[in-house]
Amino acid sequence: MARINKCIELLAEGQPIYATGARELSYDAGREMSQTWADMILVEFEHHPFDTVGLAKFMEGLKDGGPTPSGHPTPTVVATLPSNCISREEVLYNAWQSRHILATGAHGLLHTHARDPEAVKAFVATARYPFQTLARDIIPEGLRGGGGQAMAAKIWGLDPSAYTRVADPWPLNPEGELLLGLKIEDKYCLITADETAAVPGIAFAEWGPGDMGMSFGDPDAHDPPYPEFMNDARDTVKNALDKAGVAFYSGWNDPEMTTEQRVDHLIDNIGVRMMGAPNREYADYGRKKTGRTMPV
Repeated sequence: MARINKCIELLAEGQPIYATGARELSYDAGREMSQTWADMILVEFEHHPFDTVGLAKFMEGLKDGGPTPSGHPTPTVVATLPSNCISREEVLYNAWQSRHILATGAHGLLHTHARDPEAVKAFVATARYPFQTLARDIIPEGLRGGGGQAMAAKIWGLDPSAYTRVADPWPLNPEGELLLGLKIEDKYCLITADETAAVPGIAFAEWGPGDMGMSFGDPDAHDPPYPEFMNDARDTVKNALDKAGVAFYSGWNDPEMTTEQRVDHLIDNIGVRMMGAPNREYADYGRKKTGRTMPV
């Protein structure tokens, strides 16, 4: 079966991913973005209203406006959770958030302030069905239940039974179509970065420079040039991800650099495999740089 999740295909090919945000959560906005230049659409629920009704309409618009030029049903959609991944208990109490997002047909979840490896294991479980057994010696039994798969299956172009089989985190499940990410974004997260990054089911992570700077007492350290403690924090996260084989997500908002210089720096010096892209020019330059052949 061809991939549903465009970004998994790109990661497997070693190609960087370029992400943008959703303008608004509505059916019309979804249709408008169905042919976006971006590979991934990030839906921000960390600091904005948890509008899963709007997300469901947005996903319907993406589906009806598709497929994408690359042949996928929709662009990849990943939503940030409004709760944190600070403790196992917090994740379990808020598991309903994962279920509601994934039931819309979204392709992934991004969890914030990932401090505790046990919380990360619980996070992975919130995105899995209980019949999935890969890595069950590490990951608790899945917490998704039957009854929420019909709409997601329609968005993915599958029957509900097929959806439940492939709605599992990649690369833990090689056939999985879900992308799970972490924000390792404060000084407490750094202590356990190696352990959290190594949890099976995590595909990508970012270092959250805004929150990282605040955690160290500097609310203005969110953009480059960074003080040394921020560079050290980024290196700690990146090294943990490299050891675990997890993709690094980052931007580089340096006003002194051209678009080309920013992309070159992210790919060549930082080793980024996923990045926020402010415009198509940014993404097109990166795609040409890495010799990408997949259509946008």
